[in-house]
Amino acid sequence: MFELKFFFTASIAATDGGAAHSAEAIRHRIKSMIDNEVRDGDVLSDDRIVDILKEAGVDIARRTVAKYREALRIPSSVERRRMLKSA
Repeated sequence: MFELKFFFTASIAATDGGAAHSAEAIRHRIKSMIDNEVRDGDVLSDDRIVDILKEAGVDIARRTVAKYREALRIPSSVERRRMLKSA
């Protein structure tokens, strides 16, 4: 037997009071932004990711972005910058 919340993901509020965003969708957006930085050469900090998401209407804290990034096993911006320089 499972609790009902087992079947649903958490939601993230919208900045404009609109429909909430799925936490899973936000994790996917963060991953795609970080995947694109390799091509752009610009490493995004957690604060910059928050700014980009807020511009897109997602109300999210920097700590939440860091938590999602760590859950996706993505290194910090400092570590990613070092990896780009060494590559």
